[in-house]
Amino acid sequence: MNRLLVKSVLSALVLCAGLTASAQKVGYDVFVPISKYMREGNADKLAAWFADNLEITILSSTHDSSRNQGRQIMKSFFSSYTPRSFDINHTAGRSNMKYAIGSLNAGGEVFIVTIFVSCNDAGYKIQQLKLERME
Repeated sequence: MNRLLVKSVLSALVLCAGLTASAQKVGYDVFVPISKYMREGNADKLAAWFADNLEITILSSTHDSSRNQGRQIMKSFFSSYTPRSFDINHTAGRSNMKYAIGSLNAGGEVFIVTIFVSCNDAGYKIQQLKLERME
């Protein structure tokens, strides 16, 4: 009897945990942690959000990159332009694709940042990251 009760309780907990995780995914704002790492200039943690292959455009120079190459590109950018602040100004999208437009104050300049993120079974991943000088 005790084993049956323990199994029932464990099954209920697993079911509840699954429902909570899926509910969090629906209301989850992927741009909160991404914004944090942009603001901090943390290329390593930002790159954890990169897709295996992504497009990075910095100051009109476009690179089709692996995650590791993208990390190196962002590390180089952040060493040249130390971030002071980053704010998301607009977000939009649909269930499997989202984008955000933000302003990055870095190195005494302001950059417009566009981030395209896709969502699949593995979670959210940055597919495209674009940084342009605000004119």
